[in-house]
Amino acid sequence: MRIVLFLLLLTPSLALAWGQNGHRITGAIASSLLSSEAQAKIEDIIGNESLAEASTWPDFMRSSNDPFWRKSSPLHYVTVPPHKHYHEVGAPPQGDAMTGLQQFTAQLQSKTASREEKATALRFVVHIIGDLHQPLHAGNGTDRGGNDFKVSYFSEPSNLHRVWDTQMIESQNLSYTEYTQFLSRKIDNTLIQEYTTTNPEIWIDESTAIRDTIYPENDKLYYEYPYQHIGTVNERLIQAGIRIAAYLNQVLREQDVN
Repeated sequence: MRIVLFLLLLTPSLALAWGQNGHRITGAIASSLLSSEAQAKIEDIIGNESLAEASTWPDFMRSSNDPFWRKSSPLHYVTVPPHKHYHEVGAPPQGDAMTGLQQFTAQLQSKTASREEKATALRFVVHIIGDLHQPLHAGNGTDRGGNDFKVSYFSEPSNLHRVWDTQMIESQNLSYTEYTQFLSRKIDNTLIQEYTTTNPEIWIDESTAIRDTIYPENDKLYYEYPYQHIGTVNERLIQAGIRIAAYLNQVLREQDVN
């Protein structure tokens, strides 16, 4: 157990999908698509805290000395080798984002969980769904989700994971609210219908398919790389926002019959 915990502490950067702005964008998009029933239940749980604010909390809390947070890294990603599906490989003993989503969904729906426990669960659900839409949070098992794939991004030393979770988004020079407004204009009922699915294995399959196409041949990344991939980044942010809302609408509706 000590060895596992030590290894988890060595790999904290793997869990920071989308960075703060990326997660906030997905939470803000989701907020606009919640049912009135889900909105009311969420307000009962976290008060006036927005989903944009809630979305970054599981990363922020990893600085806590509490043992739970010190071993929470695996709850932010899955590992799926090339040409495999999640159901073929499953979760490791320490769990992963899929098992975390299942755990916190059950906690959110529990009739006996405290408000504080439900708040933790809600924040994790929002965060994990965002994580699973970042292609490198469905890692191939060889390079810590692109963290070990070193690149330079506009001459700044970096790695592929950081490029995808933060740098391509930050280089747009938009606040998360501006970015959300730009993306929200693209969302209509047809797109919502196309993207709505609450099956996390579908999200993971999409991420692994993208993941296997984004490793550059040249490790010096300039304008061509974001030109090729920012459309995919934006699509995944939109999909994550739509699916966070759909998932919460479903889970909080089902809560009444469980």
